[in-house]
Amino acid sequence: MLCGRTNVNKFLIEEQRRNPALIGDFSMLMSDIVRSCKAIAQGVSRGSLANLLGDAGSENIQGEGQKKLDVLANQAFLRHCEWGGHLAAMASEEMEDIFPIPSENQRGQYLLVFDPLDGSSNIDVNLSVGSIFSVLRCPENCSGGAPTAVDFLQPGSQQVAAGYALYGPSTMLVLSVGNGTHGFTLDRNIGEFLLTHPNLLIPPETHEFAINASNERFWESPVQRYVSECLAGQSGVRGKDFNMRWVASMVAEVHRILMRGGVFLYPRDSKDLSRPGRLRLMYEANPMAMIVAQAGGLASTGSERILDVQPAGLHERVPVILGSRDEVERIERYHREHDTGEDQPFRSPLFSTRTLFRDD
Repeated sequence: MLCGRTNVNKFLIEEQRRNPALIGDFSMLMSDIVRSCKAIAQGVSRGSLANLLGDAGSENIQGEGQKKLDVLANQAFLRHCEWGGHLAAMASEEMEDIFPIPSENQRGQYLLVFDPLDGSSNIDVNLSVGSIFSVLRCPENCSGGAPTAVDFLQPGSQQVAAGYALYGPSTMLVLSVGNGTHGFTLDRNIGEFLLTHPNLLIPPETHEFAINASNERFWESPVQRYVSECLAGQSGVRGKDFNMRWVASMVAEVHRILMRGGVFLYPRDSKDLSRPGRLRLMYEANPMAMIVAQAGGLASTGSERILDVQPAGLHERVPVILGSRDEVERIERYHREHDTGEDQPFRSPLFSTRTLFRDD
């Protein structure tokens, strides 16, 4: 395939021919998802011109205020994907229960899970946002009967495909169907996503990490230890300086890691003891874990690989640590050492002294 000349539909058809596990109308389903992302990209790009900024005056199932574009993006996925006959049901971060394909429509052999607009707090300040999606096989008899939420509760290792769209200076689609991770850029002149970043690879080492440092006092000891060592820079045990980044959009954070390496942490904390983590397993953690793993990286909760977690509910939340393999493995080791009492004492320098990390 020639980089920049292969559109996403041709790529998907070739992948389906190569992989017999991609049964039925898989490539057609992915085309419906691509159309959803194009529609959302148009809405995001118009913003105030189409009166699409600001609050929608409603809340999602998580109790979070919805933006107008949250609602538009959710509707775009439902509208473009419900009629093609490729799905049995859908589940969205914005909806309490699943969305079964109406009985009058043909039902297919797949399930679609999606976060229609990740990072929506960035919408009104014109920063990058995105959409995240995951495709699962429908369990036996699921498509012929009435799909239920239980049908969706599959570990991330069983995902057929995962991807995200990034709505930034250019609109990009990054996806994996189990054969590497590949990036496509939307050519607005012809309305096509073209392959521009084939076989993305995350370097195993990095000098960059992303975390919301304002929550430092709530982090578990292993995460405090890791960040403390990074901030100590060349004078510390790591012997090198680190950059710290935070965009507050998981899509943007993961995309930066795919482009140049790094590690992203949204760890377990004690801020709200009713939540073991902040990010949704089905809508965010699982698809991003597949994308990162297929690019040679690693995704973990700190204690186990995200792709091995057995979901207990549609809206379950988990801690997320992902990116360059060596860094994620180090953080996992710190968790193991803490659990066994083998970790080392440390002093957190976070914002207590002059800046100890580079920002170049």
